[in-house]
Amino acid sequence: MTTALGLYSGGLDSLLACRLVMAQGITVRALKFVTPFFDHDLVRREAQYRDEVRAKYGIDVHVVDLSQGYIELLRHPAHGFGKNFNPCIDCKIMMLRRARELMAEFGASFLITGEVLGQRPMSQRRDTMRVVERDSGCTDILLRPLCAKLMDPTRPEREGLVDREKLLAFSGRGRRQQMDLAASFGITDYPSPAGGCVLTDVNLAARIERFYNGLFSIAGDQLRVGDIRLLLLGRQFRLPGGRWLVLGRNEKENRRLVSLREPGDWLLHMDERPGPTGLLRRAEQTVAGAADREEIIRTAAGLVVRYGRKTNGVPLPAAVCLESGPGERLLASVPPLADAGFRDWIV
Repeated sequence: MTTALGLYSGGLDSLLACRLVMAQGITVRALKFVTPFFDHDLVRREAQYRDEVRAKYGIDVHVVDLSQGYIELLRHPAHGFGKNFNPCIDCKIMMLRRARELMAEFGASFLITGEVLGQRPMSQRRDTMRVVERDSGCTDILLRPLCAKLMDPTRPEREGLVDREKLLAFSGRGRRQQMDLAASFGITDYPSPAGGCVLTDVNLAARIERFYNGLFSIAGDQLRVGDIRLLLLGRQFRLPGGRWLVLGRNEKENRRLVSLREPGDWLLHMDERPGPTGLLRRAEQTVAGAADREEIIRTAAGLVVRYGRKTNGVPLPAAVCLESGPGERLLASVPPLADAGFRDWIV
């Protein structure tokens, strides 16, 4: 039985590419790559996700975490960035390179993707697709079933592992052909074509780029997966001296902040009325021994109070609990910061 590895984004094109090859009696094992910038939550619920995809689409999917390598990739992507902070070409190369490395483990003979010639201006031009094949080391083993008839035959086609006549010639940005093909497979419930990568989001991409360019007092070689996940959450502030404070915007985000706390982080919260949880990232490193330690603590606490529940539309002073290391400290009657005082700190 022939086996192929498919790059599965969760979108319609990759779904159809897998099903089109499966329809020829080929076993397809789909690889769902994740990073802190897209779908990283699947790492914690892989078994559930696999069951969902199998039940919904009949596809066997495996989650593959590229986080650490991807964080490094964003420093200097060889092929540059797209419109925002998205290294689409290098991203695809990294995924294909990793998929190629996994071929032996899965007993796969070739790779498949859901790319459609001309669908994306940066990464799905004919010349760019050839660069991706070359730089990933996947020349002649990468099959693109949805547009294969517009491309040169690949080795699996020439060797008869795949019937080229049953492949397609999709091109351009239209979706009608994909929707018709999905209907022929009995698939009616599928994601919209909107991308899920935050690196293409105008506002979040700008925040991430500033982060990489030294927004906070964290050395570039100290960036971790948890830092990226924290950066995408809540209200973000760059306090004096480059200290990093994040405030939850609701109870769900407050719980998320607590779960993302790492050794050396400090937490702040009010007990007497509802409000945000605040997390000072790497406070043991950036605040604990500093001459302005108390000023920074009171500033962070003042922001917690400012964004807490108001009384008659006005934020009133409140006690703030500071959790630093193993102990707690109560800061009594902390006044809310005036908006004009911290406007420039908002990231």
